[in-house]
Amino acid sequence: MNRDETNGVLRSVGGRLRALRQERNATLDDISALSGISPSTLSRLESGQRKYTLDLLLPLAAAYNLPLDELVGAPQTGDPRVHLRPVAAPRQGRTVIPLVRHYGGPHAHKQILSPEPAAADGPELNTHQGFNWIYVLFGRLRITAGGAELVVQAGEAAEFDTRLPHAFSNAGDQPVEFLSLFGAQGERMRLKAWE
Repeated sequence: MNRDETNGVLRSVGGRLRALRQERNATLDDISALSGISPSTLSRLESGQRKYTLDLLLPLAAAYNLPLDELVGAPQTGDPRVHLRPVAAPRQGRTVIPLVRHYGGPHAHKQILSPEPAAADGPELNTHQGFNWIYVLFGRLRITAGGAELVVQAGEAAEFDTRLPHAFSNAGDQPVEFLSLFGAQGERMRLKAWE
């Protein structure tokens, strides 16, 4: 990697850190608790006002459960294969596999939800900026969004504005696998019609 490539990677680290935190719906205080780095230092790292050092990046890689090269967006050397690293959340019965490496533009994930008993008070609803498109590969996915509930089966798709309170849950007795394409800040899919 030459000096220009190195400088380009270093310039993008702050944006990557901010995108990672927002993608996980975490606050600076949340990441501070996991990494031991003060919220003000984290804010300066995200804005590019603080120099990136190993003593700051290593705890952040551990907090985000990512290898250091993936955290900073270092280019691959040698092996051209894509190595997908699933992120498991066993208490939620969820496994998320990121399908893209970049942190700008739409995010694509494959998600697997295990069968789960329905919570007495319903699923925990989230809200954030953006738009989500879902395609179910296997099983039945319950999408709760804006007070409405929809069950989407294998081969079906759905879309919704993530500013609506929403949640995903398994609507069947087998794992449900689905693709999720998420666009931040109201980013919408551009559809092209055949002429």
